[in-house]
Amino acid sequence: MATLSGCYVVPIEARHGHPPPAPAQVSVAPPAPVTFPVRLYPTNELASRYGVVIAAVTNDLHGKGVFTTNINGESFTGEATRNQDSRRTGLANGAGNRGAYLSCTYTMNSPTQGTGQCRLSDGAEFSMHMGH
Repeated sequence: MATLSGCYVVPIEARHGHPPPAPAQVSVAPPAPVTFPVRLYPTNELASRYGVVIAAVTNDLHGKGVFTTNINGESFTGEATRNQDSRRTGLANGAGNRGAYLSCTYTMNSPTQGTGQCRLSDGAEFSMHMGH
């Protein structure tokens, strides 16, 4: 009859006679989305009736974001997306809850600031300024 025996080694911390603590696990949280304020300034007669429009882009830091604004009581929500071949240029579009739409092109001048142009479906045109 054969007898099997085995053993394993557990290191003992010399000062206290206990095993050393397990190494801490560090988890890195993904960066939180960043919200940029956006201002749309009228550039034609049709847009002048709306005045300066306040909007926002919440950037997920991976080339996409959510674009929101309110024009004349209509809420617009859509996407802001960087062009695939550029880290600086992109499109921001929003659909209104009453059927209108807003289409914008932009260029980021720095990671937190940019400019562009927007056109509302009724022909109103705006100059877009993003950032702080």
